[in-house]
Amino acid sequence: MNNNNNSNDYVHWSSRWTFIMAATGSAVGLGNIWKFPYITGEYGGGAFVLVYLACILLIGVPVMIAEVLLGRAGRTDPIDSMLILAKESNRSPLWAIIGVFGVCAGLMILMFYSVVAGWALDYVIQSGMGRFIGADASTISDNFTQLTSNNNRQLISHSAFILLTGGVVAAGVTTGIGNGVRILMPLLLALLLVLVGYSMAAGDFFAGLHFMFDTDFDKLCPKPVDGTAASLFTCDAVLVAMGHAFFTLSLGMGAILAYGSYMPKNANIGKTVLTVAALDTLIALLAGLAIFPLVFAYGLEPGSGPGLLFVTLPIAFSQMPAGLLMGSLFFMLIVVAALSSSISLIEPGVAWLEKKGIKRIWGTTGLVGISWIGGCMSIRSADVFNFLDNTTAKFMLPLGGLFIAIFVGWFMSQSRIIEELEIQSPRIYQGWLWTLRIISPLGIIAVFANSLEWF
Repeated sequence: MNNNNNSNDYVHWSSRWTFIMAATGSAVGLGNIWKFPYITGEYGGGAFVLVYLACILLIGVPVMIAEVLLGRAGRTDPIDSMLILAKESNRSPLWAIIGVFGVCAGLMILMFYSVVAGWALDYVIQSGMGRFIGADASTISDNFTQLTSNNNRQLISHSAFILLTGGVVAAGVTTGIGNGVRILMPLLLALLLVLVGYSMAAGDFFAGLHFMFDTDFDKLCPKPVDGTAASLFTCDAVLVAMGHAFFTLSLGMGAILAYGSYMPKNANIGKTVLTVAALDTLIALLAGLAIFPLVFAYGLEPGSGPGLLFVTLPIAFSQMPAGLLMGSLFFMLIVVAALSSSISLIEPGVAWLEKKGIKRIWGTTGLVGISWIGGCMSIRSADVFNFLDNTTAKFMLPLGGLFIAIFVGWFMSQSRIIEELEIQSPRIYQGWLWTLRIISPLGIIAVFANSLEWF
């Protein structure tokens, strides 16, 4: 453990790569595996990838740099970091709302995320037992329906997953999270590469490549039926790309702010964030190359969401050679990806409690308990599940990201920003600053408005 500049009892990771793995782990979750590959194919393949990369550079990366900057400048939990930096910049302490949003959003997301991750944990066991081998499509579909309607079964898997999450976080920043991501992220990449290799050998790899990378600009912004010209606000693909670019990097939920406080002082924030964004995108594309060749090889329809993971793919695994092994490895991949994200959801709240004098073990226990109760409520009620999902995704995260962009872009001390970023080129600094001030907020507002169906 190493002391920081602001607090004698606060710690930071000794390696820039530990931060990169932790931040990438936070970013890589279920959305990378069940959503990004599908929307890439659905909205024009290579054309969508180009738009998505532009959105990453214009929305995701500038805001992520700002969030990491806030964490490292404050060197404490998200709430207290914002109080410190607001005071330092002679601004209202109400800017601490950024930290409050992050802590609350992380807990609320974990309340339903752990339920879905629990399904994957259940499927690791089912796949390992050979439950899907030789089963027909109807049986596999019914199996998922039975799982989601069996509260006791979901309770067991949800509880097991949330205990795994709590165990990693309770072990500490360096011993628990640091060592955890150093194991989880290489494991995730290794599993993914094995599955891509198998997909090349046993699947219709070229069909998967065509689905994901054939460039069709007509799918990006098809002309409206009334004949009017398409615009940003009527172009679903651009709005989807902006939304995914924002959400995939775990922005606005306090995780990156908390992890930023553990980032070594000598690490360059801009280069580190670009590395995280590149790894996140690479893993999402590899997931598609692992999944869709198998889907097409067995004549199944590509889709997105839980249906892809828990119905479509098990049907493929039931028919393919070595399906038992590959199915087990795939669902293990899902659990690893979910775990690397879930530890970042609870860490902001644990860090805040630790700053208030509550030992990490007890703070983790308390927040895990709250999240466990919320998960139990999500299991019992789809309305609770949907409320938590919609409230965090449509309101809290976009507003948190918007406030970060506005505070750093317009209100934070310029000398403090320059000190943290260490950008040598004035042009690069001004380009990032004005992107953060103008383009990123407009993009986030467009995502926010689209999620509320204002367009």
